[in-house]
Amino acid sequence: MRTTIKFLLDLLLWALATPLAFTLRLEGLPPQYREVALVYALLGLPVKALLVYFFGLHLQAWSRVGVRDLLRLLKAVVLGTAVLLLFAWLLAAYLPVPKSVPPIAGVLALLAMGGARLATRLYWENRRGQGTTGRRVLVAGAGEAGSLIAGEMLRHPEAGLRPVGFLDDDPNKRGQTIKGVPVVGSLQDLPKAVRELAVEEVLIAMPSAPGSVVRQVVNLARLSRVPYRILPPLYEILSGRVGLPQIREVRLEDLLRRRPVRLNLEEIAGYLEGRVVLITGAGGSIGSEVSRQVARFHPDLLLLLGRGENSLFQLEKELEVEWPELRYKVVVADVRHREGLEQVFRLYRPHVVFHAAAHKHVPLMEAWPSEAVFNNVGGTRNLVELALVYGVERLVNISTDKAVNPTSVMGASKRVAEMVVSWGAKRAKEGQDFVSVRFGNVLGSRGSVVPLFLEQIRRGGPVTVTHPEMRRYFMTIPEATQLVLQAGSMGGRGLVYVLDMGEPVRILDLAKDLIRLAGLEPYRDIEIVFTGMRPGEKLYEELLTAEEGTEASRHEKIFVAKNGTLGEDFPGLLEGLFAAARSYDPGKVREALSLLVPSYSPGSWEALPVSESKTDSG
Repeated sequence: MRTTIKFLLDLLLWALATPLAFTLRLEGLPPQYREVALVYALLGLPVKALLVYFFGLHLQAWSRVGVRDLLRLLKAVVLGTAVLLLFAWLLAAYLPVPKSVPPIAGVLALLAMGGARLATRLYWENRRGQGTTGRRVLVAGAGEAGSLIAGEMLRHPEAGLRPVGFLDDDPNKRGQTIKGVPVVGSLQDLPKAVRELAVEEVLIAMPSAPGSVVRQVVNLARLSRVPYRILPPLYEILSGRVGLPQIREVRLEDLLRRRPVRLNLEEIAGYLEGRVVLITGAGGSIGSEVSRQVARFHPDLLLLLGRGENSLFQLEKELEVEWPELRYKVVVADVRHREGLEQVFRLYRPHVVFHAAAHKHVPLMEAWPSEAVFNNVGGTRNLVELALVYGVERLVNISTDKAVNPTSVMGASKRVAEMVVSWGAKRAKEGQDFVSVRFGNVLGSRGSVVPLFLEQIRRGGPVTVTHPEMRRYFMTIPEATQLVLQAGSMGGRGLVYVLDMGEPVRILDLAKDLIRLAGLEPYRDIEIVFTGMRPGEKLYEELLTAEEGTEASRHEKIFVAKNGTLGEDFPGLLEGLFAAARSYDPGKVREALSLLVPSYSPGSWEALPVSESKTDSG
């Protein structure tokens, strides 16, 4: 019923534009033109009705009309004006219509029909806003996201949020009003704005701002004793629409956020779309996110391989909901067992392999070095050899900054895994690219420092930090995996790509941030205690050895490590490592690792029972 009424209103307004155009053009409507105006108006009715229906003008929600709706209206009116102008020219001998009447009528129709829509929107927005008594919100960020979210608050007073001002560092926006809300100052003016506007909440609406800016706003809000929330970074707003449901509490990754990653989607789609893609360690934090990212590029088949059936089951259920059209196969297998792996390669013939399966906990691998060798080195060798046999086009090995000048068994084993990939690349055929991608810690990965700290805070403390000067590189999981996919598109034979990790973060500062984000104060509400460095740990992680250096790649956040060549004795040294691992003698394993990785400098160690080891906090 409503669409019928809107259809008739549009048709009526457009039809009335014709006699009004005659009146304006002729400064009145002389008797000899009255019949002409009537006939011409009736002649145009079918054309206008068809255009209203064809362009769906009657389906537009006038109370929420936007720029796209008005552009659609403009296209319909311009097309209708052109058709009626043609009619006037063809029928000039029968209907003496002044040539300027159709354009004038088009402008009048556009003003009338567009004005009706805007008036309806203004009426409903004013009606919704009447009597609004929600929390007074100060919006930090007067850009596109801030403008949209302020409009959402005004349209939905039932949410209990009322924008009273914007803050923005752009001096050109100062003094302007957006959606009727004034821009009252820069971000530094937050305390003053909170006092003068009686602000009850700060909303950070800068999805692409770096973590330093978010941290600045959070600190000022905390000092002003006002609650704060945030619109998430761009990669979380997948729907492309900024709305009230996206508002959430500030998280640690917001404070460490960097500029959004710019991906060359065509390059990535070029090697993933329509291909069979195998992901090892698919149930882990990195492997599962790689699976989600790869699904965006419509592979022909996605093979999710791992040995933890519970995590694989959870990933399977998620993919069923999020990607119902995706063809995938869950494979329960262990990269250490070549026979099982070979069956997967033989059955499915993968074109692309992402190798994320690895033991990663430093103290545990110090206690059980043979397991690090079997899994991190042996599993990688199995994959490389099978990739060579079955013609895999791209193999991307996911490595770590702990592989650089390693002091731990875990780091040394991952450096050897990089060497295995380079060794395989030397034997690869034309069209086969084997590379490694090296990066630091990822926020929120299973067993990493952030979940550990959050659990300690939940229990009331203390939060345990190994050393006050312990520093680590951090990335968000989506950022790291997106760059892994991009590095995979670059190809190369045995190259080690290094991701730009930004500046290292002090673990003590990270602990304090998490405590404050929980609404508590360090040392007052939650104690922080130092437990001492553990076996295999370093104060600072590195992304390059002193000998490597980097070369720029065609992506601003990905560099190429200039690795030395492998010696002819590499295969023999590798076999010696596996022989040492089979002896289960920690000393022999470390000695064999030292022969393969001269920069490996193991510290003091002792074989600890598993129950005495703690989760890696770096």
